Amino acid sequence: MKTDDNPWWAWRQRWDQQQEVYLPYREQRFDVMLDVAAQSLPADAVVVDLCCGLGSLTERALPRLPTARLIAVDLDPVLLRLGRETIGDADGRVEWLQADLTAADWTSRLPVEHVDAVLSTTALHYLPAEDLVRLYRQLHQLINPGGIVLNGDHMAYPARLPTFRALAETTGSRWYDQAMAAPGAENFGDWWRAVADQPGMAELMAEREQLFAWRARREASAEYLLQRAALEEAGFREVDTVWQHLDNRVLLARRGND
Repeated sequence: MKTDDNPWWAWRQRWDQQQEVYLPYREQRFDVMLDVAAQSLPADAVVVDLCCGLGSLTERALPRLPTARLIAVDLDPVLLRLGRETIGDADGRVEWLQADLTAADWTSRLPVEHVDAVLSTTALHYLPAEDLVRLYRQLHQLINPGGIVLNGDHMAYPARLPTFRALAETTGSRWYDQAMAAPGAENFGDWWRAVADQPGMAELMAEREQLFAWRARREASAEYLLQRAALEEAGFREVDTVWQHLDNRVLLARRGND
């Protein structure tokens, strides 16, 4: 965990700061997700942090789920490196795994056949609709009966609610402008450019660019109704929002005890 002589921690701190430019309620969303997980899961739960990035949720889950096993999954080699260099294996409680969710067989890379929960934050909106539908079907098969999915993300209001959409967009823009006006503020692009300039990062950055080439061609943003319908279609018994601030939501899906 954190030590004064570990230079990677400065990048984690800068990551948290730039994420709050876009997500002023980020910590509150983490708290809600981990409250739900702590109340819903067995003490020895196996939990997947899906699209974990550098492990922001995993880092916060370690003390909140003190006897759980965490599997941190992402495609990004740069963020996985940061996670491994800072959180490490947390005395054997965390395993880091590189996997591409757009690959139909990605679950075969997991070290277990079934898990108790899958948690994800600010990531699944990148998946095109067909990949998201397939992913939720896979998660229903992966999760044990009674297990849960928690997805914290921006999920747009439906087109039939243009006033709601406009309110969310204008409020988000105002938050962003205010945050970026603070001295030393940096956004997502600033952070990535700074990381790319660090010695020894060229190879990982080149790998990242190749792995995420599809994203520029297929930008997606799954709306709330699609997210909910896809989870219900996959077979999850209960699906609904457990926390919300405008279009920033935590969606909970529970598999039945079948």
